[in-house]
Amino acid sequence: MKRVEFRAPWCAALALMTSVCTAICLFLSIVGLIISLGGSGALRWFGVSVVAPWIGWLLAVVPFLTLAASAVFMVRGYVVTGTSLLIRRLGWERRLDLSGLTSATVDPDALHRSMRLFGNDGFFAFTGMFRNKKLGVYRAFATDPKRAVVLNFSGKTVVVTPDDPHKFVTVINAES
Repeated sequence: MKRVEFRAPWCAALALMTSVCTAICLFLSIVGLIISLGGSGALRWFGVSVVAPWIGWLLAVVPFLTLAASAVFMVRGYVVTGTSLLIRRLGWERRLDLSGLTSATVDPDALHRSMRLFGNDGFFAFTGMFRNKKLGVYRAFATDPKRAVVLNFSGKTVVVTPDDPHKFVTVINAES
């Protein structure tokens, strides 16, 4: 059984959103640490005079945990094996059984006008459950919408975005 690996490159919008969200989370965590360590007087230039230390700890921890949790679910790449697609995350992999695959097609507009039902819409990846008129409800493990490959199974649709969508479809179709 041959393993074929594909990278998951980020589009410019994902890189920008992730950078901005990361900066906001880190900034809030630093402000929270300052408050929790008794430095709320240093925040007078923000218009804050007195803040309880527990609010500072909350402000320090929640954004940092959000950042860490989002990073763990980033999509780093894809590995096609004989019967499975492995979605590489940060430190772990998600296995998708390919035995029920009915079609695999390249569609750069697959994610267009999608509504997030549950998941992450741009903090390290576009992952979770989405819906649009074209695909209906689908699961996405994406980083660059213009590289979308739609995997249709009986009863479900999955969208991935490998670095070489055409080669990915060729490999998937040869394996299934």
